[in-house]
Amino acid sequence: MSTFQAPKGTYDLIPPESAKYLAVREAIAAPLRNSGYGYIETPGFENVELFARGVGESTDIVTKEMYAFETKGGDRLALRPEGTASVLRAALEANLHKLGNLPVKLWYSGSYYRYERPQKGRYRHFSQVGAEAIGAEDPALDAELIILADQAYRSLGLRDFRILLNSLGDKECRPVYRAALQDFLRGLDLDEETLRRADINPLRVLDDKRPDVQKQLTDAPLLRDYLCDACKAYHEEVRELISAAGVSFEDDPKLVRGLDYYTRTTFEFVHDGLGAQSAVGGGGRYDGLSEMIGGPALPSVGWALGVDRTVLALEAEGVELELPASTSVFAVPLGEEARRVLFSKVTELRKLGIAADFSYGSKGLKGAMKSANRSGARYTIVAGERDLAEGVVQLKDMESGEQSAVAVNEIVAELESKLG
Repeated sequence: MSTFQAPKGTYDLIPPESAKYLAVREAIAAPLRNSGYGYIETPGFENVELFARGVGESTDIVTKEMYAFETKGGDRLALRPEGTASVLRAALEANLHKLGNLPVKLWYSGSYYRYERPQKGRYRHFSQVGAEAIGAEDPALDAELIILADQAYRSLGLRDFRILLNSLGDKECRPVYRAALQDFLRGLDLDEETLRRADINPLRVLDDKRPDVQKQLTDAPLLRDYLCDACKAYHEEVRELISAAGVSFEDDPKLVRGLDYYTRTTFEFVHDGLGAQSAVGGGGRYDGLSEMIGGPALPSVGWALGVDRTVLALEAEGVELELPASTSVFAVPLGEEARRVLFSKVTELRKLGIAADFSYGSKGLKGAMKSANRSGARYTIVAGERDLAEGVVQLKDMESGEQSAVAVNEIVAELESKLG
């Protein structure tokens, strides 16, 4: 055992379990690639101020959960706690919005970091796949992203998830609601920290998960009752487009997200099989974020889906993913000449896209066959000096146990035919 272990609240992905995570990432990315979203990758750390301005100075993420540090050069940096601010910063820096083809549609995948109390489904290092549509105010974009996430989850075999939907209004109508909510909150029995939060951003209090706080919020004013006509019409079109696509959702008038940049459409994907950490992903519209971080007005919408929690949701439903075999053919050479010949055949198989592995080291037949079994290979090629003298190798079907001699110069074509 190593002297060192993974830091508290983090994890290592190790085969064969890691194959599930790769499959989930690919399933989420596939519909995005088919819908005009290009891949983007950003650094694992950014200027602290990017998140303070974008995510919100009063949020738990910025005040309590961000891993921040100062470089030797005096720069204040932070490990990225979420992806949207970084992606928008990168898009602005590259002037993608000036290329005349709005919206700019991007998707990404990576690790994110928050200093939280570790528990099942909540880690200090976690993986997400995200998508952002930058530079257009169109209900069809909001609906598109929700539908694509639904499509991704269903392609994995998930069924017991729900989509929650709400509107947070805009700069025209939200201030009126904000004032009404603050008046309501001041009349509650809340601790000083929560009251301070209510003064800065009262919507954040609605996201407080503590039972004693939620109980007092039962009669809180609802934002939907304060929406202006433009926001009502926008939200209704989003709802109609989602419904027309055959995607079910639930209106949740108390849904707010944990980030301050959201406006109008906000949504969350929840899975009741995960207990307290039921959210597997979420997102919304953030029409003012670009200006918050020094860019021009660029109305945008996006989401992030948790890979870790999606895997937990699949396990909760008992869904077995159809994972590609890591090894289809395993080669066992017995002797130096067989080692040279079979290594060449394995290389040929790999060039054809067939997953093939080789018995490395001097294991002998018994040890090599154990390795073949552990690899999960469908076929094993065995060759010794006598076989090669006859111009053949032994091909064993690991499922049926049947074994037959195949000419050395025909073995690659034979396996390509069987596995094709």
